[in-house]
Amino acid sequence: MKELKQLAHELRWDTLGHVSKTGGHLGSSLGVIELTVALHYVFNTPDDRICWDVSHQVYPHKILTGRRDRMHSLRQTNGLSGFAKRSESEYDAFGAGHSSTSISSALGMSVGKLLTNKRVNNCIAVIGDGAITGGMAFEALNNAGYLRSRMVVILNDNGQVSLPTGTHSAGGVVPAGALSSYTSRLLSSKPFQDFRSFAKGLNRLMPSELQDLNAKLDEYARGLIQGGTLFEELGFYYIGPVDGHDLENLVPILENLRDSPSTKPVLLHVKTEKGYGYPPAEAASDKYHGVAKFDLSTGKQFKGGNKGGPPSLTTTFANALCEIATEDRTVVGITAAMPGGTGMDIFGKRFPKRTFDVGIAEQHAVTFAAGMAIEGLKPFCCIYSTFMQRGYDQVVHDVVIQKLPVRMILDRAGLVGNDGPTHHGSFDLSYLGALPDIVIMAPSDEVELMNLLETAYETNDLPSVVRYPRGAGYGLELLRKELGYVGLQEIPKRGKAVTRGKGRLINYRGDGPAPAAPAVKVGLLSVGTRLLDTVKAAREIEKSMPGVSVTVADARFVKPLDKEMIASLARENDVLITIEENSVGGFGSFVQQFLLEEGLMDGGRLRLRSMVLPDKFIEAGPQSDQYDQAGLAAHHIVEKAAGLVQGAKDGKILQQQQQQQQQQQQQPQQGPPAVVPAAAGVGMGKSSRQGTSFQVLP
Repeated sequence: MKELKQLAHELRWDTLGHVSKTGGHLGSSLGVIELTVALHYVFNTPDDRICWDVSHQVYPHKILTGRRDRMHSLRQTNGLSGFAKRSESEYDAFGAGHSSTSISSALGMSVGKLLTNKRVNNCIAVIGDGAITGGMAFEALNNAGYLRSRMVVILNDNGQVSLPTGTHSAGGVVPAGALSSYTSRLLSSKPFQDFRSFAKGLNRLMPSELQDLNAKLDEYARGLIQGGTLFEELGFYYIGPVDGHDLENLVPILENLRDSPSTKPVLLHVKTEKGYGYPPAEAASDKYHGVAKFDLSTGKQFKGGNKGGPPSLTTTFANALCEIATEDRTVVGITAAMPGGTGMDIFGKRFPKRTFDVGIAEQHAVTFAAGMAIEGLKPFCCIYSTFMQRGYDQVVHDVVIQKLPVRMILDRAGLVGNDGPTHHGSFDLSYLGALPDIVIMAPSDEVELMNLLETAYETNDLPSVVRYPRGAGYGLELLRKELGYVGLQEIPKRGKAVTRGKGRLINYRGDGPAPAAPAVKVGLLSVGTRLLDTVKAAREIEKSMPGVSVTVADARFVKPLDKEMIASLARENDVLITIEENSVGGFGSFVQQFLLEEGLMDGGRLRLRSMVLPDKFIEAGPQSDQYDQAGLAAHHIVEKAAGLVQGAKDGKILQQQQQQQQQQQQQPQQGPPAVVPAAAGVGMGKSSRQGTSFQVLP
């Protein structure tokens, strides 16, 4: 035991040392140090399965399972994932990154071990009090109790249901969800717990017949005094609450559970403190949930990059929504336990009674918003793009089919950096764009974010979506210099609604003239996050390819498409490239479908291409590295255009030659056939003169 305590102490500081250099999910890992040590001491992993819910707390687990020498690469390109990942280690029983999956997966493994006659069946799900607010967790609890499958659910209760804790909302400043209050009440019944422990010790001295009788009396007494626990009503044997930082208590309890012949599922309720053992984390409102690199001695984070610069797009959105809500009392904000990540903490400070944190329950959030819309409210349902996937059926069934004006605000659209594939917003334009009767908008900068937010606010007949990326805005100088906001004197506090389904052309040249009499015309049609790189590519194309002119357009809308603008771009350009930070099946696919249906591709003149995220998951790393891997940086657009421009030039030369041939064929024949040299690559035959190609003309 002394060595285990020493190991836990060393593991805590080893975790701190690594994360201070890489950044990551720190507080949750610090909170499970002792629990991680106890689990690996008691159970025989990887044969015994440990499923970590969300799995952002697995850094100590990684250190103990052979990956300590690679922790410096945590969340970096080609490095360790910040989450459990099956392809990374056999000790990662189940990959995760989203919430509320652990009990279902552990139950599946338990049944699998039973049906394949495994000699030992120990499957453990470690789930936080935040993750257990997700409906899927309760579905699994219900099914496990029904099946009476042997498994252990460890409820890691740290009072951090929402991030940051203490956000002002309609429910007050306590963490979202009644379950956290419920588990606190269980803890407060310590006198009964002490009496129950004493009675159990006394019971073991009695004959077996009396022990069985007393067990039934114990169950009755718990129901009488505590009203019965929710978990026992679901078919679990409930143990706890116990101190999750007390190894002397944790280890024997886990050993008893390991060695028990019982097949009844068990819920072990442990109380922990997020950020435990590191004072700066313990004092922070989010317990250092997610941190940048930091100074280990002081806890000061090196967030860098944007100090004194433009605010984040999340902050821009929240402040603009506050401006709207000041004038309209029907505007409400909804978040699924992520007020800090979605800007609802800012909105909540201004309008606590109109801010609703539903816990980690995206499905409920969407349908909750639908109900509000029926009663005349204007709900803004603010959820990360990757987490909205969890509420997709509700979007379809409860919102879109009924044409309810729910405003869905999708933060973290596109590639998000170090959190990796579980958190990329790679698919929303595809999975939402497939739906009829929905307005989908993708702003390219902070001004457009406010404009399209205002457009969503004024959209009262259909559901609407505004998706925007992680990161900061561009700032006034860059907007004026690169994106054509020449007359913009300051960043506004509130946007102006635009015509639904109307894109815009970008004057990226400033006051300079367009190239005269271009040989090839290129149209670059961007939507959302890649516009700045598209403008940079346009400048480089015109600089490096003489005789080429480029038109840059910002589509703004994925649904409805600006068909007039797209048709004009198709008719007026030799090359058209669509650019989006989304998987195949999104904006580019809708543009292609429109052009095909309108017959604008029938002549074979237009060279059309779409640039999308590749058909693979892009691993963790800096966003700049990810854009290179995805082929969506400015230089990739230039490379794509270069090949198409050359093809367009060759096509025009061939077309001119064919026209010349037709004109010559229409002239009356005079004298014998003439033999003339042909353009390179268009030879119809060879003369006796070496290396010369000829065409025979009438």
